Amino acid sequence: RDQTCPRLVASALLVSATGTRLLSYNVGQTFAKLVRRAGLTARSPSCRPRPHDLRHTFAVRTLLDWYRDDGDIAAQLPLLSTYLGHVSPANTYWYLHAAPELLAEAAKRLDATSGVPR
Repeated sequence: RDQTCPRLVASALLVSATGTRLLSYNVGQTFAKLVRRAGLTARSPSCRPRPHDLRHTFAVRTLLDWYRDDGDIAAQLPLLSTYLGHVSPANTYWYLHAAPELLAEAAKRLDATSGVPR
């Protein structure tokens, strides 16, 4: 970003060629074109690919990787919060509840530390 646009007008991570914050409408239009090119289709009118889904997938997969690598989730969660632009890790915790795979990994870890067989 800094190399492409050295004179930033906005502090946003993703900026336009002129250094300004991206407009939601333009992001939506570009995303819709990319979705069509990729051949993705909506499951229903209310369940279609959205830019926010990429963010959710990134968060969930990052957490899954940390669990599977036996990482210290509590120590690493502030990093993920920063990546996502959250002010506090508490704002990131909901991802732990939003994905069954994460709940399964957390349950495995609890079982391993409690000594209770499953």
